[in-house]
Amino acid sequence: MNQPPLPRVIVYAAVSLDGKTTGFDADVGLFYELASTWKEDASLCGSDTMLAASVEETSAADSSEPATAGSSAPLLVVPDSRGRVKAWRYLLGLPYWRGAVVLCSSTTPASYLSELAELGIETIVAGADHVDYRSALAELRDRFGVETMRVDSGGRLSGLLLREGLVDEVSVLVFPTVVGEASSLSIYNLPEAVPSGDVVSLALRGVEVPRDDAVWLRYDVVR
Repeated sequence: MNQPPLPRVIVYAAVSLDGKTTGFDADVGLFYELASTWKEDASLCGSDTMLAASVEETSAADSSEPATAGSSAPLLVVPDSRGRVKAWRYLLGLPYWRGAVVLCSSTTPASYLSELAELGIETIVAGADHVDYRSALAELRDRFGVETMRVDSGGRLSGLLLREGLVDEVSVLVFPTVVGEASSLSIYNLPEAVPSGDVVSLALRGVEVPRDDAVWLRYDVVR
């Protein structure tokens, strides 16, 4: 049986030369300047990333009305089957997204689904205990017209998508710095060990040096 069409999924990360994602000053302006190349319809952000909002930001958001971004802004898509993200007024008040869609599962609390509905936030329920990303991506394309989606998250979500064969492009902006701190984190973290036969193969798509000795590497995922 034919699989339903999915959006083009791009995993994008900024790293030091030794593969760290923190501990150095990245040129955020350059990072998002290059990201605009894809003209994404949606930004997929992990729930941990969204939970990074500070207590002060959350408090301010609770007292304000959500802002409306331009119609050309992407959708914010957040997998949150456990209903952990609460600072939606703050997040929707940022000028980066035109709206939000939360990816849920059958175990998502009904009270959380009601909260989202009251805020006018759309939901996709896909999967039993956890989000079924293949089904959720198909529904994003079908219901919301998402053709291109950029993953703006930590290594765990990127690793899950890569393992499930849902990523089309891996893009890395390498900054000319070496952090050197010991860390178990990598750019893309799988939640569990996988056989060596499941290593994701990539084909070089392009190399650029946009400015200040940063190198932009783009790869297509080999199916």
